[in-house]
Amino acid sequence: MKEPTTQLPLFDFDPENLDHSRTSAGHAVPVTSSDFSKYIVYVDESGDHSLQSVDSQYPVFVLAFCIFHKEQFKTHVVVEQRGRKEDNELELEFRRICDGNNRLHIAMPFDVIFSDKKVMSTGLQLADLVARPIGLHTIRPEQENKAFEILKHKFYCEGGRDKTGEGYKGMGMKVYPAPESEKPR
Repeated sequence: MKEPTTQLPLFDFDPENLDHSRTSAGHAVPVTSSDFSKYIVYVDESGDHSLQSVDSQYPVFVLAFCIFHKEQFKTHVVVEQRGRKEDNELELEFRRICDGNNRLHIAMPFDVIFSDKKVMSTGLQLADLVARPIGLHTIRPEQENKAFEILKHKFYCEGGRDKTGEGYKGMGMKVYPAPESEKPR
């Protein structure tokens, strides 16, 4: 087992899996040499995902991914069910990303599981707890936000575990589209 102070990589594919994830034409193919990954991922949202009726007090949509390192279990991304149409759209996009349509251009060995909202999942409850403070910090960064002050030390950071709470923007916390002040001119 690794020391608790060791920064664990988010995408740590062994060389054999990485070789299997590419073809000579550069297209990603499914990774088949291993049924195991090192992570459990829980995803929850905060805000209006349809963007049909935007709340002026909370005009953001936050997807919170809580990623936990674990040993010798196949990784599933657990998502709370929203509705047939939304679930189908999310699953299609998820499969595209896992098939190699991502910035690394590699296949990723993840499966998506849609969880009923009634299921008491500790991981989904945690993702639910972190989504709103992240959204509030994004729209009102100057406002006191004790929950976010704690959370920012949990994000994947540029400086690893020695620099928690620093260098997380664009690494462990990504905002799309970029805020107006940060957009290229």
